[in-house]
Order: sequence, then C-alpha cells, then structure tokens
Amino acid sequence: MTAAGCGAPEQGAALPANVDPGKEVVLSGTVSAGGQPVGGAFVRLLDSSGEFTAEVVSSEQGDFRFFAAPGAWTVRALHRSGTGETQVTADGPGLHQLQVAVA
Repeated sequence: MTAAGCGAPEQGAALPANVDPGKEVVLSGTVSAGGQPVGGAFVRLLDSSGEFTAEVVSSEQGDFRFFAAPGAWTVRALHRSGTGETQVTADGPGLHQLQVAVA
C-alpha cells in the first residue's frame, strides 16, 4: 500500500502550491542511511511529551513533510535498515529542514 493509499499526503521535496510557509509550520526533510536517501521509511512525529502525533511514509527519494503547531517536536524514522531521530523547535511559521539518519 502506498502512502497515498492510506490517506497520507504525497511526500516530495517541493511544497504544494497552496502552502505558504510564512503562515504555517512545515517540518520537511529527508531520511537517509549511509548517506543515501531511504524510501519507504515510516516517519513519525512526536510532541514534546513523546506522544505520537502523526505518521507518513518517506518517498522514494527519502522525503517527508509534516504540518505542525509551533513547539518542540521529535521526528523518528523506522526502516528495515534501522531507526533514527532528530529534534526540532519550531517557534513560529516557516520551513524547518530536517535530516534523519537511520542505522
């Protein structure tokens, strides 16, 4: 099943035309393993208390994107080649670029 098949938005590097990063918090990034993009990773968004908020599947190029509220977030990637995570604090609207390496 593809990400689109399970109701998750299509993942990609480019923002959709209707998204204004000046008005929204956008957490966007790439999952990689050994320096190479990893497609098909489950990418989870956790809030500041560690509670699950959302999940998407990375694109073939390893891309993922979440729209979030301002605050502290953890992005965790799970893939057959390993797991990894990164933290980000998004104080306000903007495009926040992330890299998640799995090992």
